[in-house]
Amino acid sequence: MSLEEIIKPDGVLCNASARSKKHCLEILSELLVRNNPEIASELIFECLINRERLGCTGLDKGAAFPHCRVAGIDTSCAALIKLSEPIDFDAADGDPVDLVFGMIVPTEIDESHHADIKLVTRVLGDEGLRARLRGMTSSNDLYEALIDGSSLAAPEASCRKNFA
Repeated sequence: MSLEEIIKPDGVLCNASARSKKHCLEILSELLVRNNPEIASELIFECLINRERLGCTGLDKGAAFPHCRVAGIDTSCAALIKLSEPIDFDAADGDPVDLVFGMIVPTEIDESHHADIKLVTRVLGDEGLRARLRGMTSSNDLYEALIDGSSLAAPEASCRKNFA
């Protein structure tokens, strides 16, 4: 899938304020449910929290990729939050996080879902795109920068292979 199929404009929130990693995941759950109204945001939140317990999803350099499997969906769905103030996300490099790209996938994933995950990690791994996203001041501009920049993101950017 293309990034435009995974994330919709109403799944992007610019200059959000989160008190903690947990609060950020709550906000993310609310964004993810917008394209999946049949799924309760509490279920998505619970799945994200359970995934975080398996290992931190902080990707270093101020970006995080909280993701999880959710029953009742058929396709990948994502959301992006640009925080007004970075928060501790337990990232390996110790840097606080201000870009949070969340994703939910079906409980039974196939190669297309793995490709979606690789796409997101490639996009988040692009230093120039991260800088561009950080410069955005509205949710609409953030979405446009993400979509425009995703096609330019370096394909050699690191990808996480561990997806639980």
